Amino acid sequence: MTEHLTVDTFKEKVFNFEENKEWKFEGEKPCLIDFYADWCGPCKMVAPVLEELSEEYDGKLDIYKVNTEEQKELSAIFGIQSIPSLLFVPKDGQPQMAMGALPKDTLEKALKDVLNVE
Repeated sequence: MTEHLTVDTFKEKVFNFEENKEWKFEGEKPCLIDFYADWCGPCKMVAPVLEELSEEYDGKLDIYKVNTEEQKELSAIFGIQSIPSLLFVPKDGQPQMAMGALPKDTLEKALKDVLNVE
C-alpha cells in the first residue's frame, strides 16, 4: 500500500530537512515519492500503477504520496513545479526526480537503475 506523507512523517521516514543541511536518508529501504494533486489527470493515471508496484515490490521498497495541495511546504522544498513529479530515493546516494506520468516499464527500469530494487 502506498502511504500519504505529511511534513512530520516525511522528516521521520525520508529526510529531516530541519536538522540536516546535507541529504541524509532516514528510511530503511529505498523509496519512491509521488508528488500529486487530486485534480490532476496524469496523477490519476499513475496512481494505480504505483499501487501495483507497491504490491509487487512489497518489502523491498516504500512508495509514498505527497498531496501538493495539502503539503505546500514539502512541495516548495523540492521545487515541485509540475505534477506528477516522482522522487526516486536510493538507500545510499542522492535522490533523483522524474516528471510526468511514466509508464510502468519505465518506472520498473528506474527502480532497478536508480534504487537497485528488482
